[in-house]
Amino acid sequence: MSCRHLFIVLIALMLPACERPPSKVLQGYVEGEFVYVSSPAGGKLARLHVVRGQQVKAGDPLFELENTSEKAARDEASHRIAQSKATLEDARKGRRPTEIESLQAQLKQANELVALSEIELARQEKLTKTGAVAVETIDRARSTNVQNHQRVEQLEADLKTAALGLRRDAVSALEAEVKAREAVLAKAEWDLSQKEQKAPAAGLVNDTLFREGEFVAAGKPVVSLLPPANLKVRFFVPETKLGAVHVDDAVKMRVDGIAGPLIGKISFIAPQAEYTPPVIYSQENRSKLVFMIELKFADDIAAKLHPGQPVDVEL
Repeated sequence: MSCRHLFIVLIALMLPACERPPSKVLQGYVEGEFVYVSSPAGGKLARLHVVRGQQVKAGDPLFELENTSEKAARDEASHRIAQSKATLEDARKGRRPTEIESLQAQLKQANELVALSEIELARQEKLTKTGAVAVETIDRARSTNVQNHQRVEQLEADLKTAALGLRRDAVSALEAEVKAREAVLAKAEWDLSQKEQKAPAAGLVNDTLFREGEFVAAGKPVVSLLPPANLKVRFFVPETKLGAVHVDDAVKMRVDGIAGPLIGKISFIAPQAEYTPPVIYSQENRSKLVFMIELKFADDIAAKLHPGQPVDVEL
């Protein structure tokens, strides 16, 4: 064997011993799940309260749309419900005081007529015994007395009815009308409130998609937010290492520009395998099956991360 061939054999034998041991560091990247804030109603963008890059707290105002028609609908519904309530209260009160006073005066007059007819009937009965008057006269006096008593009974019933107000069915109908108009008012107030949107959670204003004065269609996002809780890191574990990781395991991660490792917890392990994604440029891992894993962080750590940022994950 020549020296050249011997040298080639020695190099071939030494190559396996020179290979680097498999690295425990895996490549990953930061992923952000944005919250797109929109209004269910359309309108002109009247005011934009935030700018890109601004940090907002939950409940901070983000934007307002033109709300002239919604305010008019709210005011109309408010006036209509006030009208319905007034009608209901009037129906429960019965007749007006002057009408009741008139019925009371008529009842008093009828009682006086009863007293007078009683006296007249008693006098006619005495005269009948002496034969001084005809039988028809006493019959007429009795009839008048009966009519006067019936008139008193009628007026007493009318007075009780006047104090009762409308019938129960009519009052129930008015009560239902009040409830229906209260529902209309609630909807009008909700429509008005939707023209002003607030931050659903604390986070970073990632982008503003419209300018003041532009028309925004219903359901079209105006502001995109990135809450810290929506930031996560995705990395891929080879199938051979999948058994060593579990949900809630603590994992170290290093990011360029941040001193020291960051600690996160595994929040999700993909149930299905996939091929190495193209964002990870590694010849040694290419064409191998891997499983995607997601990490979550505390809000103070997540605030240091940015979507698309490459990271190194240590298992």
